[in-house]
Amino acid sequence: MTQIKWLDLMLFGALLQVAVSSSGLGMAQEAQFSAMFVFGDSLIDPGNNNYLNSLAKANYVPYGVDFYQGPSGRFSNGRTIIDYLGDLMEIPDLPAYTNPFATGKNILRGVNYASAAGGILEETGQNLGERFSLSDQVHNFENTLNQLKSQMINDQELSNYLAKALALHSLGLRKFFIGGIGPLGCIPNQLAIGLAPPGKCVAFTNEVVGMFNMRLIPLVDQLNSNYNDSVFTYGNTFGAFYDILNNSKAYGFSVIDRGCCGVGRNQGQITCLPFSVPCVNRNQYIFWDAFHPTQAVNQILARRAYTGPTSDCYPVNVQQMAQF
Repeated sequence: MTQIKWLDLMLFGALLQVAVSSSGLGMAQEAQFSAMFVFGDSLIDPGNNNYLNSLAKANYVPYGVDFYQGPSGRFSNGRTIIDYLGDLMEIPDLPAYTNPFATGKNILRGVNYASAAGGILEETGQNLGERFSLSDQVHNFENTLNQLKSQMINDQELSNYLAKALALHSLGLRKFFIGGIGPLGCIPNQLAIGLAPPGKCVAFTNEVVGMFNMRLIPLVDQLNSNYNDSVFTYGNTFGAFYDILNNSKAYGFSVIDRGCCGVGRNQGQITCLPFSVPCVNRNQYIFWDAFHPTQAVNQILARRAYTGPTSDCYPVNVQQMAQF
């Protein structure tokens, strides 16, 4: 039988973690990764919060103006990084965990657990109502594993299925992509505060982000040393995004300091409201709203995570992880 490989990603404020797994399930042809399981926040939420009592939702126009399903709950004009990575790995768009159709055969290619306003800390986003924290999302993943068990012949088959999954080591997942936080000091919401000189980002915010990111690199080295049966990779989200900002024209962007849809200074004081009229030239904008990039940026970031050099992904990229 061909092997099935799983890819799981986690993104909290641009903190991206990916994991992968193998199985003895038969398929017509072997794919790089046969499934992907995703953990994170609004940057990659595909609509989980649509089914929660939450103020953090994006299931209204003009969100999804360029998405084939229209407003889906994605905090973007179109597709997320996960959607584009799925394309590169030949994995279809993942169902949200809370979607009633996320059962049976529909979860064999993966599930997305990401929840807007969710975070690593339990108290993160509590002012916005219901959301799934990281621990909640891990619990939801365990529920999915129980469903998968019912579709496997035996426990050994499930273990093989999870052997190389990019997610949670304690649950049998073995390949991880940990992305650093992006330049949060450059998002429209931060610029709208007015703490940065014209044409500059908020330096203090980026300095704090930089200190956090610097700790991730030795952490990845330590994890690779401690867990010989696993692969951990650091994704330089900050560097990739900053490169887009600094070389915006080369990437085809003309607007780098305000949202395509938003209210107030830099279109970032209030995020995109229902039935707002967004910019027309969305592919020329780096930011869609006060906090989130456009799908054009998401596509670039996905490609760099997938095939980028060691300056983007250390020590290997997502494509190379498939070979382990």
